Amino acid sequence: MTELADCIYKKRWTPQPSTTGSKASGIPGAAPQPKALSAEDDAKLIFGTVFSLRNMIRKLGHYKLHYYETPTSLKFVMVTDTKANNLRIVLHQIYVSLYVEYVVKNPLSPIEHPGGIGVNCEMFELGVEQFVVCLPPIIDVLVPS
Repeated sequence: MTELADCIYKKRWTPQPSTTGSKASGIPGAAPQPKALSAEDDAKLIFGTVFSLRNMIRKLGHYKLHYYETPTSLKFVMVTDTKANNLRIVLHQIYVSLYVEYVVKNPLSPIEHPGGIGVNCEMFELGVEQFVVCLPPIIDVLVPS
C-alpha cells in the first residue's frame, strides 16, 4: 500500500550574519560560491526524500535529521547542523503546544491539507517563529511536515 502525504508547513531559519564572518572572496580566479536554493526548492527536496533522508544524511555527514511522528502519523522533521543536540522533544513541543493549539483546535482550519496547500494559520506561524528563535543557536533549520 502506498502512503500519500503532502507538505503542510515549511520554514527556514538561518543564523544571523556575524560581524567577524567573511563575505565571498573578491580574489580573481577564486571558485564561485554555489547559488543557494530557494526555500521552496529546499522544502521540495526535503519533503520528497523524508522517508529515505536518514540514510542520505548519514552519507552526506554534514546534516542531522530530527524526526517526530504523532499518533495520527503526522510527521515533524527538522534538519540541522550536525552540532545540534537531539531536537525530538522540541518537535514534540511544537506539535503539542503550537500545532494542536492553533491548527487542530481552530474551527476555521481545514482538517486535511490536500495538494500541499499547507497550514495557513498566522498564530501557528508566529508561535513556531518565536519558539525556534528562542532555541540555542541552530544552523540552517528547516521544519517541513
